[in-house]
Parts: sequence; C-alpha cells; structure tokens
Amino acid sequence: MQITRRLEFDAGHRIPDHQSQCRHLHGHRYAIEITLSGDIIEANGKSNNGMVMDFSEIKSLAKTHLVDTWDHAFLVYRGDRAIVDFLASLPGHKTVLLDNIPTAENLAALAFVTLAEAYKDSYGNHLRLERVRLFETPNCWADAQSGDF
Repeated sequence: MQITRRLEFDAGHRIPDHQSQCRHLHGHRYAIEITLSGDIIEANGKSNNGMVMDFSEIKSLAKTHLVDTWDHAFLVYRGDRAIVDFLASLPGHKTVLLDNIPTAENLAALAFVTLAEAYKDSYGNHLRLERVRLFETPNCWADAQSGDF
C-alpha cells in the first residue's frame, strides 16, 4: 500500500549558471509530497490501526528533519561565493548552505536522502520511503525515487 502526504514551505534560491531569470535571487512556494509504502497495520485498539502510517506523524517527521530547516530560508550553493558572502553579511539571516546548486532536481534528491532514514520501518510493517516529489512551482517538479539511490 502507498500513501502520500503533502507539505508546503517558502524558500529562496538562485541558479547561478542559468541563462534566464533563475540566475537572480528569487523565491518559491515549494510543495513536497512524501510517498511511503508499507503494510497496513493491524493493531486493534491502537490509533494507527488500519493505516500504513499516521499522516500527522509523516508531517511531524518531515518538519523535524527537513521542512523547518528549509522554510523561509535561502537555499544556496556553497560554491556561489558572492551570494554566500552577501547572505553572511545579513545579521540573523536564515541561510542553508548546500553542496549542489539548488535546482528542483538536486533539492528533491537531497530531500529523499534526508527523509529516507526518518521513515525507516518504524512499525515493523515494511515502511519505506518510495518517492519525494518537490514542486518548485505548481507546474514544475522533480521526483526522487527509491530506485535512484
């Protein structure tokens, strides 16, 4: 059985080598969909009876391990020195330094790797992260799937 939970967050970035608008500092209302697979839990009297995982727990783990870190932050490639230095000059600015350029593809891959451990078979029901879909805009997204890693 597969289940999916969607969360949204706001973040800024830039794609330094891009030949269009994305080379400028800008932000997005990102959405992330987390798809898990597992057996349906059969545990009479337990609150997760009949579920693969409680949707509120999916949200809580995603926020703890990823979303709260990225929300209202500027996601910046550590090799983009001018922007790294500029953001460091802003007192208290929330900046997340990344080892790769913050494209939708790279962010989806990083999100998958970050979250895979958080959702590891915690109920004995073969729980597994199957896919992270990261929407940069409502019409543009990247998928990172278990077979990719």
